Amino acid sequence: MEQVKIDTIIEELIKVYWLELEATINFLAISVDLDGIRAEEIKKSLAADIQTEIGHAQQLAARIKEIGGRVPGSYDFKPRQASLQPPEITTDVAAAIHGVIEAENSAIDQYNKIIRLCDGIDYVTQDLCIRLLADEETHRREFKGFLKEYE
Repeated sequence: MEQVKIDTIIEELIKVYWLELEATINFLAISVDLDGIRAEEIKKSLAADIQTEIGHAQQLAARIKEIGGRVPGSYDFKPRQASLQPPEITTDVAAAIHGVIEAENSAIDQYNKIIRLCDGIDYVTQDLCIRLLADEETHRREFKGFLKEYE
């Protein structure tokens, strides 16, 4: 494998690694912070998804290391998920749902980018990203369903 291409794949894997970890932080905050009876299903879903997101980050970290990269520590973290912050109004469930959908879209876009980048170069990373992409698409579909109930 050409080192320049592998270095690019590692850079993109690190980006999605951070997206997964940031989603974990925000899912935790939202799953605790939302108020109201209408929020309960969303809170339960997000609380369950925390483990999924951490699992994704762990798999990505392992792959980064396997192909010669270094897994970054917290000093390298730069938050990017403005839309996924817990809503100012703790009963604004629709805002939380929109934030989740936008975060899932970002992860989906990043996984698709890596899948294309790996084509013909790194099938193991490509396969990993295809599997993680499927999880993100399922989660986005679930939250689009929730959104129908709120709008």
